[in-house]
Amino acid sequence: MVRDTTPVLFSRPENTPGLPISSGRFRSVIKLQIVIPTLDQSGAEKQFGLLACGLPKDQFDVHVLALSRGGPYEALLAEHHVPYTILKKRWRFDPTPIRQLRRQIRLTQPDVLLSCLFSANTAVRLATAGLRKRPVTIISERCVDSWKSGWQLTVDRLLRSRTDRLVANSKSVAAFYQQQGFPAERTTVIPNGVEIPPPPGLTRAELLQQLGLPPEARLIAFVGRLAPQKGLRHLLWAAQLLRQADPNAYLLLIGDGPERSDLEQYARDVEVTSHLRLLGHRRDAASLLHLIDVFWLGSQFEGMSNSLMEAMACGRPVVVSDIPPNRELVQHGVEGWIVNPGDSVGFAQYTLRLLQEPELFTRMGQAGAQKMQAAYSVDRMVARYAELLANEVNRSAK
Repeated sequence: MVRDTTPVLFSRPENTPGLPISSGRFRSVIKLQIVIPTLDQSGAEKQFGLLACGLPKDQFDVHVLALSRGGPYEALLAEHHVPYTILKKRWRFDPTPIRQLRRQIRLTQPDVLLSCLFSANTAVRLATAGLRKRPVTIISERCVDSWKSGWQLTVDRLLRSRTDRLVANSKSVAAFYQQQGFPAERTTVIPNGVEIPPPPGLTRAELLQQLGLPPEARLIAFVGRLAPQKGLRHLLWAAQLLRQADPNAYLLLIGDGPERSDLEQYARDVEVTSHLRLLGHRRDAASLLHLIDVFWLGSQFEGMSNSLMEAMACGRPVVVSDIPPNRELVQHGVEGWIVNPGDSVGFAQYTLRLLQEPELFTRMGQAGAQKMQAAYSVDRMVARYAELLANEVNRSAK
């Protein structure tokens, strides 16, 4: 299924610096193909959707290719007149998208291929095999991928020679791939960009009524995939401990995933069902962060959490697990609290303190919002990618 629109020029985002990328050795507009697994409402897809729409149109001709399916971010691309193509990958090892990519590369002759996540990173590098003129190839890794098996790490290693640069979204992700053997001199860290989520379409009172909660309820929230790496069982136990100290504290799990049924059973086992609400997948998940009190993230490993950044951008104080990517975003005692992974008591104790000390609650929330605005804006992220892309094309032209 192909959905292409004619690119329309528009001015670069406000406060995004222009970049001198013209050169007598190549065209002044860089042809960029961004390859991602899907256009689903996921963290990596969101970042690359924002990038595709934010790059200056007078300097970049962008085309997005999704390997398997479309999704909510089709609307974002269409709104910004960014052409995109769905390659319709049918199963895990389907070679068809690789052939389609290869054909697309030969036809359009892009200057740069930029991909993210294992499936797209692999497809792009296989598609360029044997090409007489290989485009600059930049892959992006978004997580400390300790889940990768031996064969996947072997694939990464074998395709390293077809990779001009690896972009990581956090220092810890960069360190992980350098430990796997990727050269440090070909690694760049560009953190995620965060937008302040739009206002929610309902009031806090309406949300409480929708969830069957009392007006005095205090809302603790997690937003993300319900998967083992997120440490959600520990958060359920923390919620049980917290409700004993403050019966008005309720935990919201916003998202869906393979652990949902197990978590529902575990909630019954630890008798926290009355103080738990599983909201499932919601398109307004980020907007709901304006209505909560405290954000929790108990992951065992991450790249750089979009939902954590969005919660901070909304001015919510946070309690997070002590893993390197979280430490890059949160300073203990400033924007929130950092506790050991699996420390349910720590999550409960620090959250109770936030709920009981309004001045501390406000100060930490404001500090997080200020940090996100100053250091992690989407404009800043886009500008850093624009500079990197221009530099890589310049380098390849020499």
